[in-house]
Amino acid sequence: MERIDKIITRALKDSIKNSFDLDVDDSIAVVETPKDKNLGDYATSAAMKLAKTLHKNPVEIAETLAQSLRSSLNVAKEISVAKPGFINFKLNEFSLTSIINTILEGKEDYGKNAYGNHKKVLVEWISANPTGDLHCGHARNAAWGDSICRLLEFSGYDVLREYYINDAGNQIVMLGESLISRYFEYFNQKYPLPEDGYHAEDVKNIAYEIAKQDGDKWLNADSTERLEYFMNVGKTKELEKIDKDLKLYGVVIESWIHETMFYENDQARIKACLKEMEERDLLYEKDGALWFKSTEYGDDKDRVLRKSDGTLSYLTPDIANHVYKIERGYPTLIDLLGADHHSYVTRMKAALKALGYPEDTLTVDLIQMVRMVENGEEVKMSKRTGNAITIRELCEDVGVDAARWFFVSKDVGSHMDFDMDLARTKDNNNPVYYAQYAHSRMHSILENPELPPFVQKEQYDLLTDPKELQILKLLEEFTKTVADCAKNRKPNKMTEYIMNLVKLYHSYYNSCHVNNKDNLELTEQRMALTKAIMITLKNALYLVGVSAPDKM
Repeated sequence: MERIDKIITRALKDSIKNSFDLDVDDSIAVVETPKDKNLGDYATSAAMKLAKTLHKNPVEIAETLAQSLRSSLNVAKEISVAKPGFINFKLNEFSLTSIINTILEGKEDYGKNAYGNHKKVLVEWISANPTGDLHCGHARNAAWGDSICRLLEFSGYDVLREYYINDAGNQIVMLGESLISRYFEYFNQKYPLPEDGYHAEDVKNIAYEIAKQDGDKWLNADSTERLEYFMNVGKTKELEKIDKDLKLYGVVIESWIHETMFYENDQARIKACLKEMEERDLLYEKDGALWFKSTEYGDDKDRVLRKSDGTLSYLTPDIANHVYKIERGYPTLIDLLGADHHSYVTRMKAALKALGYPEDTLTVDLIQMVRMVENGEEVKMSKRTGNAITIRELCEDVGVDAARWFFVSKDVGSHMDFDMDLARTKDNNNPVYYAQYAHSRMHSILENPELPPFVQKEQYDLLTDPKELQILKLLEEFTKTVADCAKNRKPNKMTEYIMNLVKLYHSYYNSCHVNNKDNLELTEQRMALTKAIMITLKNALYLVGVSAPDKM
Protein backbone atom coordinates (compact mmCIF):
# COMPACT_ATOMS: atom_id res chain seq x y z
CA MET A 1 0.00 0.00 0.00
CA GLU A 2 1.28 3.46 -0.89
CA ARG A 3 1.67 5.81 2.06
CA ILE A 4 -1.31 8.13 2.51
CA ASP A 5 0.81 11.28 2.57
CA LYS A 6 2.26 10.23 -0.79
CA ILE A 7 -1.23 9.66 -2.18
CA ILE A 8 -2.28 13.15 -1.06
CA THR A 9 0.94 14.69 -2.45
CA ARG A 10 0.37 13.10 -5.83
CA ALA A 11 -3.27 14.22 -5.91
CA LEU A 12 -2.22 17.73 -4.86
CA LYS A 13 0.31 17.97 -7.70
CA ASP A 14 -2.34 16.80 -10.16
CA SER A 15 -4.82 19.38 -8.88
CA ILE A 16 -2.26 22.18 -9.21
CA LYS A 17 -1.55 21.07 -12.76
CA ASN A 18 -5.22 20.75 -13.70
CA SER A 19 -6.29 23.98 -11.97
CA PHE A 20 -3.38 26.28 -12.83
CA ASP A 21 -1.43 24.46 -15.56
CA LEU A 22 1.61 24.46 -13.31
CA ASP A 23 4.05 21.62 -12.59
CA VAL A 24 5.45 21.69 -9.05
CA ASP A 25 7.89 19.55 -7.09
CA ASP A 26 7.72 18.16 -3.56
CA SER A 27 9.03 21.41 -2.07
CA ILE A 28 5.71 23.04 -3.01
CA ALA A 29 3.38 20.08 -2.57
CA VAL A 30 4.45 19.42 1.01
CA VAL A 31 1.97 17.39 3.05
CA GLU A 32 2.50 17.43 6.82
CA THR A 33 0.82 16.36 10.03
CA PRO A 34 -0.74 19.42 11.75
CA LYS A 35 0.12 20.03 15.40
CA ASP A 36 -3.56 20.56 16.18
CA LYS A 37 -5.15 17.14 15.51
CA ASN A 38 -8.61 18.77 15.45
CA LEU A 39 -7.74 20.48 12.17
CA GLY A 40 -7.27 17.19 10.36
CA ASP A 41 -4.99 14.24 9.81
CA TYR A 42 -2.86 16.01 7.20
CA ALA A 43 -2.42 19.58 5.95
CA THR A 44 -0.61 21.48 3.21
CA SER A 45 0.52 25.09 2.83
CA ALA A 46 0.97 24.72 -0.95
CA ALA A 47 -1.53 27.51 -1.68
CA MET A 48 0.54 30.04 0.25
CA LYS A 49 3.70 28.96 -1.57
CA LEU A 50 1.91 29.40 -4.93
CA ALA A 51 0.50 32.84 -4.15
CA LYS A 52 3.47 34.82 -5.42
CA THR A 53 3.76 32.79 -8.63
CA LEU A 54 0.02 32.88 -9.40
CA HIS A 55 -0.55 36.45 -8.16
CA LYS A 56 -3.63 35.30 -6.28
CA ASN A 57 -4.88 35.32 -2.73
CA PRO A 58 -3.73 32.11 -0.94
CA VAL A 59 -7.24 31.39 0.36
CA GLU A 60 -8.63 31.68 -3.17
CA ILE A 61 -5.97 29.26 -4.45
CA ALA A 62 -6.68 26.88 -1.56
CA GLU A 63 -10.44 26.91 -2.28
CA THR A 64 -9.81 26.08 -5.94
CA LEU A 65 -7.47 23.21 -5.05
CA ALA A 66 -9.78 21.90 -2.33
CA GLN A 67 -12.66 21.76 -4.79
CA SER A 68 -10.53 19.76 -7.22
CA LEU A 69 -9.24 17.43 -4.50
CA ARG A 70 -12.72 16.66 -3.18
CA SER A 71 -13.58 15.01 -6.47
CA SER A 72 -10.32 13.07 -6.86
CA LEU A 73 -9.00 12.14 -3.42
CA ASN A 74 -11.02 9.21 -2.09
CA VAL A 75 -8.87 8.66 1.02
CA ALA A 76 -10.22 11.89 2.55
CA LYS A 77 -13.73 12.21 3.91
CA GLU A 78 -13.36 15.96 4.50
CA ILE A 79 -11.17 18.60 2.86
CA SER A 80 -11.37 22.11 4.32
CA VAL A 81 -9.63 25.46 3.93
CA ALA A 82 -8.36 27.60 6.79
CA LYS A 83 -6.77 31.03 6.78
CA PRO A 84 -4.25 32.14 5.69
CA GLY A 85 -4.41 29.39 3.05
CA PHE A 86 -4.04 25.94 4.61
CA ILE A 87 -5.81 22.92 3.14
CA ASN A 88 -6.70 20.34 5.82
CA PHE A 89 -7.51 16.68 5.17
CA LYS A 90 -9.53 14.39 7.41
CA LEU A 91 -9.19 10.78 6.32
CA ASN A 92 -11.98 8.24 6.02
CA GLU A 93 -11.80 5.17 8.25
CA PHE A 94 -11.17 2.76 5.36
CA SER A 95 -8.03 4.57 4.29
CA LEU A 96 -6.71 4.35 7.85
CA THR A 97 -7.57 0.72 8.56
CA SER A 98 -5.94 -0.53 5.36
CA ILE A 99 -2.56 -0.04 7.07
CA ILE A 100 -3.26 -3.05 9.30
CA ASN A 101 -2.84 -5.61 6.52
CA THR A 102 0.15 -3.72 5.14
CA ILE A 103 1.83 -4.22 8.52
CA LEU A 104 0.68 -7.82 8.98
CA GLU A 105 2.05 -8.75 5.57
CA GLY A 106 5.25 -6.75 5.96
CA LYS A 107 6.06 -8.10 9.45
CA GLU A 108 9.73 -7.38 10.33
CA ASP A 109 10.10 -5.47 7.07
CA TYR A 110 7.37 -2.96 7.86
CA GLY A 111 8.92 0.48 7.95
CA LYS A 112 11.58 -0.32 5.37
CA ASN A 113 11.66 2.22 2.56
CA ALA A 114 13.65 3.08 -0.54
CA TYR A 115 14.64 6.62 0.46
CA GLY A 116 18.35 5.77 0.27
CA ASN A 117 18.06 4.20 -3.17
CA HIS A 118 20.99 1.80 -2.46
CA LYS A 119 23.38 4.72 -1.94
CA LYS A 120 26.60 3.51 -0.34
CA VAL A 121 27.41 5.09 3.02
CA LEU A 122 30.40 4.43 5.27
CA VAL A 123 29.81 5.20 8.92
CA GLU A 124 32.89 5.48 11.14
CA TRP A 125 32.27 5.79 14.84
CA ILE A 126 33.62 5.01 18.32
CA SER A 127 37.23 4.63 17.04
CA ALA A 128 38.68 4.84 20.55
CA ASN A 129 42.38 4.16 21.04
CA PRO A 130 43.02 0.44 21.67
CA THR A 131 44.65 1.15 25.02
CA GLY A 132 41.86 0.31 27.46
CA ASP A 133 38.19 -0.35 28.04
CA LEU A 134 35.41 1.58 26.34
CA HIS A 135 33.73 3.86 28.87
CA CYS A 136 30.36 5.61 29.09
CA GLY A 137 31.37 8.42 26.74
CA HIS A 138 32.09 5.79 24.11
CA ALA A 139 28.78 4.13 25.01
CA ARG A 140 26.85 7.21 23.89
CA ASN A 141 28.80 7.33 20.63
CA ALA A 142 28.36 3.58 20.08
CA ALA A 143 24.59 3.56 20.66
CA TRP A 144 23.96 6.63 18.49
CA GLY A 145 26.12 5.41 15.61
CA ASP A 146 24.67 1.91 15.60
CA SER A 147 21.12 3.29 15.58
CA ILE A 148 22.01 5.56 12.66
CA CYS A 149 23.29 2.51 10.76
CA ARG A 150 20.08 0.58 11.47
CA LEU A 151 17.94 3.49 10.32
CA LEU A 152 19.99 3.96 7.15
CA GLU A 153 19.78 0.25 6.32
CA PHE A 154 16.00 0.27 6.92
CA SER A 155 15.81 3.23 4.54
CA GLY A 156 17.50 1.51 1.63
CA TYR A 157 21.13 2.61 2.08
CA ASP A 158 24.08 0.25 1.60
CA VAL A 159 25.92 0.80 4.90
CA LEU A 160 29.43 -0.18 5.98
CA ARG A 161 30.12 0.00 9.74
CA GLU A 162 33.74 0.93 10.37
CA TYR A 163 36.10 1.44 13.30
CA TYR A 164 39.33 3.39 12.70
CA ILE A 165 42.07 2.10 14.99
CA ASN A 166 44.53 4.76 16.13
CA ASP A 167 47.51 2.45 16.55
CA ALA A 168 50.40 4.41 15.03
CA GLY A 169 50.96 7.05 17.67
CA ASN A 170 52.77 7.41 20.97
CA GLN A 171 49.78 6.01 22.89
CA ILE A 172 50.60 2.51 21.60
CA VAL A 173 54.23 2.92 22.64
CA MET A 174 52.99 3.87 26.11
CA LEU A 175 50.74 0.80 26.13
CA GLY A 176 53.69 -1.42 25.25
CA GLU A 177 55.91 0.14 27.90
CA SER A 178 53.14 -0.16 30.49
CA LEU A 179 52.70 -3.84 29.69
CA ILE A 180 56.44 -4.44 29.97
CA SER A 181 56.48 -2.77 33.37
CA ARG A 182 53.66 -5.02 34.60
CA TYR A 183 55.35 -8.05 33.00
CA PHE A 184 58.55 -7.36 34.96
CA GLU A 185 56.43 -6.82 38.06
CA TYR A 186 55.06 -10.36 37.68
CA PHE A 187 58.60 -11.70 38.06
CA ASN A 188 59.39 -9.27 40.90
CA GLN A 189 61.70 -7.33 38.61
CA LYS A 190 61.80 -3.55 38.29
CA TYR A 191 60.93 -1.72 35.07
CA PRO A 192 59.69 1.88 35.38
CA LEU A 193 56.07 2.51 34.53
CA PRO A 194 55.96 5.55 32.19
CA GLU A 195 54.51 8.71 33.69
CA ASP A 196 52.04 8.84 30.79
CA GLY A 197 51.53 5.07 30.91
CA TYR A 198 48.38 3.05 31.52
CA HIS A 199 47.64 1.98 35.09
CA ALA A 200 44.31 0.21 34.57
CA GLU A 201 43.72 -3.31 35.81
CA ASP A 202 43.19 -4.65 32.28
CA VAL A 203 46.78 -3.69 31.36
CA LYS A 204 48.06 -5.61 34.36
CA ASN A 205 45.91 -8.61 33.42
CA ILE A 206 47.24 -8.69 29.84
CA ALA A 207 50.84 -8.44 31.08
CA TYR A 208 50.34 -11.27 33.57
CA GLU A 209 48.72 -13.36 30.82
CA ILE A 210 51.83 -12.87 28.66
CA ALA A 211 54.04 -13.85 31.60
CA LYS A 212 52.10 -17.05 32.20
CA GLN A 213 52.14 -17.93 28.51
CA ASP A 214 55.71 -16.94 27.55
CA GLY A 215 57.53 -17.29 30.83
CA ASP A 216 60.48 -15.01 31.54
CA LYS A 217 61.86 -15.01 27.97
CA TRP A 218 61.25 -11.27 27.55
CA LEU A 219 63.15 -10.15 30.66
CA ASN A 220 66.51 -10.12 28.86
CA ALA A 221 65.28 -9.83 25.27
CA ASP A 222 66.29 -7.12 22.80
CA SER A 223 64.46 -3.98 23.93
CA THR A 224 63.24 -3.03 20.45
CA GLU A 225 61.94 -6.52 19.73
CA ARG A 226 60.34 -6.71 23.16
CA LEU A 227 58.55 -3.38 22.79
CA GLU A 228 57.24 -4.34 19.33
CA TYR A 229 55.93 -7.64 20.70
CA PHE A 230 54.21 -6.11 23.71
CA MET A 231 52.67 -3.33 21.62
CA ASN A 232 51.22 -5.85 19.16
CA VAL A 233 49.92 -8.22 21.84
CA GLY A 234 48.50 -5.35 23.87
CA LYS A 235 46.79 -3.81 20.87
CA THR A 236 45.36 -7.17 19.79
CA LYS A 237 44.07 -8.03 23.25
CA GLU A 238 42.51 -4.61 23.76
CA LEU A 239 40.78 -4.77 20.38
CA GLU A 240 39.44 -8.24 21.12
CA LYS A 241 37.99 -6.89 24.36
CA ILE A 242 36.55 -3.82 22.61
CA ASP A 243 34.90 -6.03 19.98
CA LYS A 244 33.49 -8.34 22.66
CA ASP A 245 32.08 -5.47 24.71
CA LEU A 246 30.54 -3.83 21.64
CA LYS A 247 28.82 -7.09 20.68
CA LEU A 248 27.45 -7.34 24.22
CA TYR A 249 26.14 -3.82 23.63
CA GLY A 250 24.47 -4.87 20.38
CA VAL A 251 27.06 -3.21 18.11
CA VAL A 252 28.75 -5.21 15.36
CA ILE A 253 31.68 -3.63 13.49
CA GLU A 254 32.13 -4.90 9.94
CA SER A 255 35.38 -3.17 9.03
CA TRP A 256 38.41 -2.48 11.24
CA ILE A 257 40.93 -0.12 9.65
CA HIS A 258 44.35 0.27 11.28
CA GLU A 259 46.13 3.61 11.13
CA THR A 260 49.37 1.63 10.79
CA MET A 261 48.10 0.33 7.44
CA PHE A 262 48.80 3.75 5.94
CA TYR A 263 52.45 3.50 6.97
CA GLU A 264 52.89 0.16 5.19
CA ASN A 265 54.52 -0.20 1.75
CA ASP A 266 56.66 2.86 2.42
CA GLN A 267 53.58 5.00 3.18
CA ALA A 268 52.24 4.41 -0.34
CA ARG A 269 48.72 5.74 0.30
CA ILE A 270 49.94 8.75 2.25
CA LYS A 271 52.49 9.62 -0.42
CA ALA A 272 49.83 9.29 -3.14
CA CYS A 273 47.64 11.82 -1.26
CA LEU A 274 50.53 14.23 -0.77
CA LYS A 275 51.49 13.94 -4.43
CA GLU A 276 47.91 14.71 -5.47
CA MET A 277 47.85 17.70 -3.12
CA GLU A 278 51.18 18.92 -4.47
CA GLU A 279 49.93 18.67 -8.06
CA ARG A 280 46.90 20.75 -7.04
CA ASP A 281 49.20 23.38 -5.53
CA LEU A 282 47.81 22.79 -2.04
CA LEU A 283 51.12 22.52 -0.19
CA TYR A 284 54.04 24.70 0.80
CA GLU A 285 57.10 24.39 3.03
CA LYS A 286 57.86 26.68 5.94
CA ASP A 287 60.28 26.34 8.86
CA GLY A 288 61.24 22.89 7.65
CA ALA A 289 57.63 21.62 7.79
CA LEU A 290 55.11 20.77 5.07
CA TRP A 291 51.88 22.77 5.26
CA PHE A 292 48.41 22.38 3.73
CA LYS A 293 46.78 25.61 2.46
CA SER A 294 43.62 24.80 4.38
CA THR A 295 42.65 28.46 4.90
CA GLU A 296 41.80 28.60 1.19
CA TYR A 297 39.07 26.04 1.89
CA GLY A 298 37.40 27.45 5.00
CA ASP A 299 39.86 26.60 7.79
CA ASP A 300 40.94 29.26 10.29
CA LYS A 301 44.65 28.50 9.76
CA ASP A 302 46.87 26.37 7.57
CA ARG A 303 47.70 22.90 8.91
CA VAL A 304 50.97 21.01 9.22
CA LEU A 305 51.07 17.68 7.40
CA ARG A 306 54.72 16.81 7.99
CA LYS A 307 56.57 18.26 10.97
CA SER A 308 60.07 19.68 10.84
CA ASP A 309 61.44 16.47 12.41
CA GLY A 310 60.05 14.45 9.49
CA THR A 311 57.15 12.83 11.36
CA LEU A 312 53.61 13.16 10.10
CA SER A 313 50.83 14.96 11.91
CA TYR A 314 47.73 12.93 12.82
CA LEU A 315 45.81 14.71 10.05
CA THR A 316 47.97 13.30 7.23
CA PRO A 317 47.20 9.56 7.52
CA ASP A 318 43.59 10.44 8.30
CA ILE A 319 43.27 12.32 5.01
CA ALA A 320 44.60 9.17 3.32
CA ASN A 321 42.08 7.16 5.36
CA HIS A 322 39.12 9.23 4.14
CA VAL A 323 40.34 9.07 0.55
CA TYR A 324 40.64 5.30 0.96
CA LYS A 325 37.00 5.15 2.08
CA ILE A 326 35.91 6.92 -1.11
CA GLU A 327 38.16 4.73 -3.26
CA ARG A 328 36.42 1.68 -1.84
CA GLY A 329 33.18 2.92 -3.39
CA TYR A 330 31.61 4.96 -0.59
CA PRO A 331 30.86 8.48 -1.86
CA THR A 332 29.04 9.41 1.35
CA LEU A 333 30.95 9.38 4.63
CA ILE A 334 29.59 9.86 8.15
CA ASP A 335 31.92 10.29 11.13
CA LEU A 336 30.88 10.46 14.78
CA LEU A 337 33.47 12.30 16.85
CA GLY A 338 33.82 13.80 20.31
CA ALA A 339 32.75 17.41 20.77
CA ASP A 340 36.40 18.46 21.11
CA HIS A 341 36.97 17.63 17.42
CA HIS A 342 35.15 20.71 16.14
CA SER A 343 38.18 22.29 14.46
CA TYR A 344 39.32 18.90 13.20
CA VAL A 345 36.06 18.58 11.24
CA THR A 346 36.80 21.84 9.42
CA ARG A 347 40.29 20.79 8.34
CA MET A 348 39.21 17.32 7.18
CA LYS A 349 36.36 18.78 5.14
CA ALA A 350 38.81 21.33 3.73
CA ALA A 351 41.18 18.54 2.67
CA LEU A 352 38.48 16.56 0.86
CA LYS A 353 37.16 19.69 -0.84
CA ALA A 354 40.71 20.64 -1.92
CA LEU A 355 41.17 17.17 -3.40
CA GLY A 356 38.13 17.73 -5.60
CA TYR A 357 35.44 15.81 -3.73
CA PRO A 358 31.92 17.28 -3.35
CA GLU A 359 31.32 19.41 -0.24
CA ASP A 360 28.70 17.00 1.06
CA THR A 361 31.02 13.98 0.88
CA LEU A 362 31.72 14.06 4.62
CA THR A 363 29.16 14.65 7.37
CA VAL A 364 30.30 14.76 10.98
CA ASP A 365 28.13 14.51 14.08
CA LEU A 366 29.82 15.75 17.24
CA ILE A 367 28.98 13.84 20.42
CA GLN A 368 28.66 15.99 23.52
CA MET A 369 29.74 14.93 26.99
CA VAL A 370 27.68 12.63 29.21
CA ARG A 371 27.47 12.73 33.00
CA MET A 372 26.59 9.58 34.90
CA VAL A 373 24.30 10.55 37.79
CA GLU A 374 23.32 8.48 40.82
CA ASN A 375 21.33 9.76 43.81
CA GLY A 376 21.46 13.20 42.21
CA GLU A 377 25.25 13.30 42.17
CA GLU A 378 27.76 12.79 39.39
CA VAL A 379 29.47 9.39 39.33
CA LYS A 380 32.84 9.48 37.58
CA MET A 381 34.39 6.23 38.66
CA SER A 382 33.47 2.58 38.86
CA LYS A 383 32.90 1.41 42.44
CA ARG A 384 34.61 -1.87 41.60
CA THR A 385 37.78 -0.70 39.84
CA GLY A 386 38.09 2.98 40.69
CA ASN A 387 38.36 3.78 36.99
CA ALA A 388 35.84 5.23 34.55
CA ILE A 389 32.63 3.19 34.25
CA THR A 390 33.02 0.85 31.28
CA ILE A 391 30.39 -0.20 28.76
CA ARG A 392 30.48 -3.73 30.14
CA GLU A 393 29.91 -2.53 33.72
CA LEU A 394 27.07 -0.29 32.57
CA CYS A 395 25.39 -3.17 30.72
CA GLU A 396 25.74 -5.41 33.76
CA ASP A 397 24.36 -2.67 36.02
CA VAL A 398 21.38 -1.15 34.19
CA GLY A 399 21.07 -3.60 31.27
CA VAL A 400 21.82 -3.25 27.57
CA ASP A 401 18.30 -2.10 26.67
CA ALA A 402 18.19 0.71 29.22
CA ALA A 403 21.70 1.86 28.33
CA ARG A 404 20.94 1.93 24.61
CA TRP A 405 17.61 3.69 25.08
CA PHE A 406 18.87 6.40 27.43
CA PHE A 407 21.82 7.23 25.17
CA VAL A 408 19.79 7.56 21.97
CA SER A 409 16.80 9.32 23.51
CA LYS A 410 18.69 12.62 23.84
CA ASP A 411 20.18 14.45 20.87
CA VAL A 412 23.96 14.08 20.89
CA GLY A 413 24.32 17.79 20.17
CA SER A 414 23.50 18.56 23.81
CA HIS A 415 25.13 17.52 27.08
CA MET A 416 23.41 14.64 28.79
CA ASP A 417 22.83 13.44 32.34
CA PHE A 418 22.39 9.66 32.46
CA ASP A 419 20.15 8.87 35.44
CA MET A 420 21.42 5.48 36.59
CA ASP A 421 18.72 5.16 39.27
CA LEU A 422 15.97 5.64 36.70
CA ALA A 423 17.66 3.29 34.23
CA ARG A 424 17.62 0.51 36.85
CA THR A 425 13.95 1.04 37.68
CA LYS A 426 11.55 -1.72 36.65
CA ASP A 427 8.35 0.28 36.45
CA ASN A 428 6.55 2.68 34.13
CA ASN A 429 8.69 5.63 35.20
CA ASN A 430 11.47 4.07 33.15
CA PRO A 431 10.62 4.81 29.49
CA VAL A 432 12.29 1.69 28.09
CA TYR A 433 10.46 -0.51 30.60
CA TYR A 434 7.20 1.29 29.72
CA ALA A 435 7.74 0.58 26.01
CA GLN A 436 8.75 -3.04 26.51
CA TYR A 437 5.82 -3.64 28.84
CA ALA A 438 3.46 -2.50 26.08
CA HIS A 439 4.94 -5.13 23.76
CA SER A 440 4.64 -7.91 26.34
CA ARG A 441 1.06 -6.82 27.12
CA MET A 442 0.12 -7.11 23.45
CA HIS A 443 1.79 -10.51 23.19
CA SER A 444 -0.14 -11.82 26.19
CA ILE A 445 -3.41 -10.67 24.63
CA LEU A 446 -2.72 -12.51 21.39
CA GLU A 447 -1.70 -15.64 23.32
CA ASN A 448 -4.76 -15.51 25.59
CA PRO A 449 -6.51 -18.93 25.31
CA GLU A 450 -9.87 -17.27 25.96
CA LEU A 451 -9.62 -15.37 22.67
CA PRO A 452 -10.14 -16.89 19.23
CA PRO A 453 -7.05 -17.71 17.14
CA PHE A 454 -5.67 -14.69 15.36
CA VAL A 455 -6.86 -14.29 11.75
CA GLN A 456 -6.17 -11.57 9.23
CA LYS A 457 -9.31 -9.84 7.98
CA GLU A 458 -10.14 -8.29 4.62
CA GLN A 459 -11.54 -5.17 6.23
CA TYR A 460 -11.69 -3.56 9.65
CA ASP A 461 -14.85 -1.52 9.50
CA LEU A 462 -15.62 -1.82 13.21
CA LEU A 463 -12.47 0.00 14.33
CA THR A 464 -14.10 3.39 14.77
CA ASP A 465 -13.17 4.38 18.33
CA PRO A 466 -11.25 7.71 18.33
CA LYS A 467 -8.26 6.06 20.03
CA GLU A 468 -8.20 3.34 17.38
CA LEU A 469 -8.18 5.94 14.64
CA GLN A 470 -5.36 7.81 16.38
CA ILE A 471 -3.31 4.62 16.61
CA LEU A 472 -3.94 3.76 12.95
CA LYS A 473 -2.79 7.21 11.93
CA LEU A 474 0.40 6.81 13.97
CA LEU A 475 1.05 3.36 12.52
CA GLU A 476 0.70 4.76 9.01
CA GLU A 477 3.31 7.42 9.82
CA PHE A 478 5.95 4.88 10.86
CA THR A 479 7.63 4.41 7.48
CA LYS A 480 7.93 8.15 6.92
CA THR A 481 9.30 8.55 10.44
CA VAL A 482 11.98 5.94 9.73
CA ALA A 483 13.01 7.73 6.53
CA ASP A 484 13.09 11.12 8.28
CA CYS A 485 15.18 9.75 11.16
CA ALA A 486 17.63 8.24 8.67
CA LYS A 487 17.82 11.37 6.53
CA ASN A 488 18.49 13.62 9.52
CA ARG A 489 20.50 11.07 11.54
CA LYS A 490 18.21 11.50 14.56
CA PRO A 491 17.57 8.22 16.40
CA ASN A 492 16.10 10.26 19.27
CA LYS A 493 13.11 11.01 17.05
CA MET A 494 12.45 7.27 16.88
CA THR A 495 12.34 7.05 20.68
CA GLU A 496 9.83 9.93 20.60
CA TYR A 497 7.72 7.97 18.10
CA ILE A 498 7.89 4.88 20.32
CA MET A 499 6.75 6.79 23.38
CA ASN A 500 3.86 8.37 21.49
CA LEU A 501 2.77 4.93 20.28
CA VAL A 502 3.00 3.15 23.63
CA LYS A 503 1.29 5.97 25.54
CA LEU A 504 -1.56 5.83 23.07
CA TYR A 505 -1.67 2.05 23.25
CA HIS A 506 -1.76 1.92 27.07
CA SER A 507 -4.57 4.47 27.02
CA TYR A 508 -6.42 2.43 24.39
CA TYR A 509 -5.91 -0.79 26.38
CA ASN A 510 -7.51 0.78 29.44
CA SER A 511 -10.57 2.10 27.59
CA CYS A 512 -11.27 -0.41 24.78
CA HIS A 513 -11.29 -4.10 25.62
CA VAL A 514 -10.06 -6.42 22.90
CA ASN A 515 -12.17 -9.32 24.14
CA ASN A 516 -15.79 -8.52 23.34
CA LYS A 517 -17.70 -11.71 24.10
CA ASP A 518 -20.86 -10.35 22.49
CA ASN A 519 -19.12 -9.29 19.29
CA LEU A 520 -16.66 -11.83 17.87
CA GLU A 521 -16.03 -9.77 14.73
CA LEU A 522 -14.97 -6.71 16.74
CA THR A 523 -12.72 -8.93 18.87
CA GLU A 524 -10.99 -10.33 15.80
CA GLN A 525 -10.52 -6.89 14.27
CA ARG A 526 -9.04 -5.54 17.50
CA MET A 527 -6.71 -8.54 17.67
CA ALA A 528 -5.47 -7.65 14.19
CA LEU A 529 -4.92 -4.06 15.28
CA THR A 530 -3.04 -5.29 18.36
CA LYS A 531 -0.85 -7.49 16.18
CA ALA A 532 -0.10 -4.54 13.87
CA ILE A 533 0.86 -2.32 16.80
CA MET A 534 3.09 -5.06 18.21
CA ILE A 535 4.94 -5.52 14.91
CA THR A 536 5.47 -1.78 14.50
CA LEU A 537 6.68 -1.36 18.07
CA LYS A 538 9.12 -4.26 17.76
CA ASN A 539 10.55 -2.82 14.53
CA ALA A 540 10.86 0.62 16.10
CA LEU A 541 12.64 -0.77 19.16
CA TYR A 542 15.04 -2.68 16.92
CA LEU A 543 16.02 0.56 15.20
CA VAL A 544 17.30 1.97 18.50
CA GLY A 545 18.91 -1.31 19.56
CA VAL A 546 16.34 -2.29 22.20
CA SER A 547 14.75 -5.74 22.52
CA ALA A 548 11.00 -6.41 22.49
CA PRO A 549 10.37 -9.12 25.11
CA ASP A 550 7.24 -11.26 24.95
CA LYS A 551 7.10 -11.56 28.74
CA MET A 552 8.23 -9.31 31.60
